[in-house]
This record gives sequence, structure tokens and C-alpha cells, in this order.
Amino acid sequence: MSQSRKKPNILVTGTPGTGKTTTASALVEATSLRHINIGDLVRERNLHDGWDDQLDCHIINEDLVMLTLVCDELEEMMEEGGNIVDYHGCDFFPERWFDCVVVLQTENSVLYDRLTKRGYTGAKLTNNMECEIFQVLLEEAKNSYSEDIVVPLRSDTIDDMDRNVATLTDWARNWQPRC
Repeated sequence: MSQSRKKPNILVTGTPGTGKTTTASALVEATSLRHINIGDLVRERNLHDGWDDQLDCHIINEDLVMLTLVCDELEEMMEEGGNIVDYHGCDFFPERWFDCVVVLQTENSVLYDRLTKRGYTGAKLTNNMECEIFQVLLEEAKNSYSEDIVVPLRSDTIDDMDRNVATLTDWARNWQPRC
């Protein structure tokens, strides 16, 4: 599919609190690519099965999200290219959509502070910390996409985020469709 695109598609993923939305928003400003926040789409279009009180979040219906977003909402935009998709998971997006899959990673004590400032407690805090410790999203990305497009990036500080945005901006500007 990338042969027909004139601009790349980038997936920014990682554990909650690693800076996905901040990085994606800064990257949009630097590149003029379109930001697609999957969490916002799920909430706006009620693509969930209610609320999980224990984890303090929506229960995502991945079949419904996949069917609705892939078939109805995003397929055409992704074929056009020029998108930055922002979501904490990646294994249900088609591999053909992305030219670069960025996995943001944050040191545990930094992530802990970010999540507790957001009000994460109990199982929600524990689950997200374990997800980062065991590099669940990096492994998910490596298992779902060609390893040559999976890019883990440190996201501990503002300087890290600035460096990541600069690196990804350069990559996007120099991107060439695959033949």
C-alpha cells in the first residue's frame, strides 16, 4: 500500500504516561501530518462496552473498534497517508498501514510519578507499571510489524521528547515510498 502514498503513516504507541499524545501533537506541528487519537475516537463514537470500575477506564471492544475504524473510518485516510496514529496498543491495526511504529518507553520511577499525578491507583497503576517493566508494548509491536519499522524511543524528559520529535520529523521529511 505504501507505493500509492505520498506521505508516511506513523504509529506512536506505548504504556499510558509515556508521552504518546504529547509527542504526536508536537510531531503534527512539526510535520503538518494529521493526528488520529484512537482513544478519543473510541470515546466519541462509543466503541466500548462500558466502564471498568476496577481499572477506571472504558472496556474496549477491539472487534468493534477494528471493524468500525478499519472498515468505515480510517482505511481511506490511512491509504492516503500523512497520519500519526496515537494509541496505547498496536496489535489490531493492519501492518500495511504503517511505515514507522514508535514505541515510547519511560523509566519506571518517572512513569510512576506521571501516572500517580494523573490519579492512577490500585490495579490501574500496577497494570500499567508492569506493562512498562515487562516491555509488553515493545514486544507487541515487534510481533505485529516488521522489526525494521519498530523504533523504541526513550521518553523520560522534555529533552527526550524534543529529540524524538526532531528525529521523527527528519525521518518523515526524508521518507520515500517503498517500491
